[in-house]
Amino acid sequence: MDTPLPISALQHAVYCLRQAALIHIERVWAENRFTAEGRALHEVAHEAAARKNRGVRRVTALPLSCRRLNIAGVADVVEFHPSPDGEIAFPIEYKRGKPKLLHRADEVQLCTQALCLEEMTGRSVPEGALFYGETKRRVVVPFDAELRKLTEDTVTAFAAFVAEG
Repeated sequence: MDTPLPISALQHAVYCLRQAALIHIERVWAENRFTAEGRALHEVAHEAAARKNRGVRRVTALPLSCRRLNIAGVADVVEFHPSPDGEIAFPIEYKRGKPKLLHRADEVQLCTQALCLEEMTGRSVPEGALFYGETKRRVVVPFDAELRKLTEDTVTAFAAFVAEG
């Protein structure tokens, strides 16, 4: 498959492969109150910009890709924190609701962004955050071996699903 998988599709694939296929293969989508609220929350982050505050460079709407996994998308926000060896990327994904307890779909989407950033920068990305609009709080997500494996397995499974049509 030549066309990269969209990063956002992986969040849907963890939650429900059928839903992911309907949205990303069949292009079946109907906006409702919840998706409209999510879109409004993301509009703040999807205007490309960069600024620096207290040594942290904050970039919105940053295009991402990973050739190894054949994925691409746009990060809502990536903060670049100073370190003795250069900058460390810290992706932040905006979500409308609140943290999910039944699955790790949001975490997989965020980890996918980290894998892209690692390939693009050549530097490890140890953690990121999910910002939930309902709680107005960041939840820090460490990118441990278990989450990285789940993320790569999800990419592989969804790529096979797409290839099958």
